[in-house]
Amino acid sequence: MNRSLKERLRELDIDLPQSAPKPGANFLPVKQVGNLLYVSGQVPVLDGVDQYVGKVGRDLSLEEGQRAARLCAVNMLAQVDRAVDGDFSRVAGCVRLGGFVNATEDFTQHPQVINGASDLMIAVFGDAGRHTRAAVGCISLPRNVAVEVDGIFELK
Repeated sequence: MNRSLKERLRELDIDLPQSAPKPGANFLPVKQVGNLLYVSGQVPVLDGVDQYVGKVGRDLSLEEGQRAARLCAVNMLAQVDRAVDGDFSRVAGCVRLGGFVNATEDFTQHPQVINGASDLMIAVFGDAGRHTRAAVGCISLPRNVAVEVDGIFELK
């Protein structure tokens, strides 16, 4: 892909955060091992403020959960952009996503929630955005956010 990540996101009407979210604990936001870039779990934060707080299936709808997952993916792309110094041409594609949904006990649509992140990866990377994935329900997540998504990206 010859376009920059920011250009592609602009085409999709998505603004990348000015700075990638900083971790709230003792871990790296991104770590490169060989040609793989591991991105730690991203939560739905916008301008430093948690968005989509609460449990999907009680406080938030499926659609709101999907929007939360999409925002997690936007924050993940901000981490990738920072890791490659803005040179999106270095990214071959998305290898894997892991999605965690803060959901009620009877909620069963975790895969559909995490589609919010998966769909964005495919929109950004095309076929190179197709990835393996896990989507699981959790009793809670940090700061009671609705979704957390981590990922692995391949570098050229």
